[in-house]
Amino acid sequence: MKRILLLLSYCLIGVTLAAAQGEDAEGCKDHPMFNRMPHFHLSECDLKEFDAYSFTVENSTEESAKRTTVEGKFYHYTYLLDEGASEVSDLQIFRNFENALKSIHATIVGKVVESGNSYSFICAKIANGTNETWIKVEASAPEYQLTIVEKEAMVQVIRATDILAALNADGYIALDILFDNGKSTIKPESQPIIAELERLLSENPALKVSIEGHTDNVGDAAKNKQLSEQRANAVASALTGKGIGKQRLSTAGWGAEKPVADNRTAEGRAKNRRVEIVKR
Repeated sequence: MKRILLLLSYCLIGVTLAAAQGEDAEGCKDHPMFNRMPHFHLSECDLKEFDAYSFTVENSTEESAKRTTVEGKFYHYTYLLDEGASEVSDLQIFRNFENALKSIHATIVGKVVESGNSYSFICAKIANGTNETWIKVEASAPEYQLTIVEKEAMVQVIRATDILAALNADGYIALDILFDNGKSTIKPESQPIIAELERLLSENPALKVSIEGHTDNVGDAAKNKQLSEQRANAVASALTGKGIGKQRLSTAGWGAEKPVADNRTAEGRAKNRRVEIVKR
């Protein structure tokens, strides 16, 4: 996606010009899309080539607020006000980012900006053709945080031989097969994994497997378990549709009963939403 340098409309008044300039944490630098607020430095940063983050897509700070999980290149920045610099309000930070996002026609998908509310945030999406960049801004003076995900499909790297090696060594393998949100429809970008599973079973005619669905803990437990069963069945149906015998496949749905990561984080929930292939 073409980078757009945002020139934030700063409204800082009375900033002490002689304020001590804080040093950025080692290896940290601004995302190409955004300048930082004046007299702030990067106290920490995080970059992952591929990860997931849950963005709030309604104007609510409630735990039940609607969210969408975006996967792709992940950036997280924490900016801290330089020592000795004049104080900056949370509202000032939010207004600067809000104005900057609007100036490039970004869509603000969720926003709560309330004085004294430490859970205040702005979530926005920038679309350019089929490319999307998602942004979340949080502020709690004297720092603010910026989370950015450049949406993209995960590059398929696992092969039938890798799956077989894991089954022989560990007895199972977790696969990141993606589905439409809340549904059991396999997304097109996950079809290469299905193809590798079909290849694995075709090349190893004695192999029998159990296909087991798992979810995170968001939502109703009974519905999650039902959804996990439906997703496991969808994978089995895709394989039988390619000629794999039904007698070689069994299915199970565990819902959120067997997490492998912390459900309190978006990254953990993404890892828990998985399909496992278990050797029988």
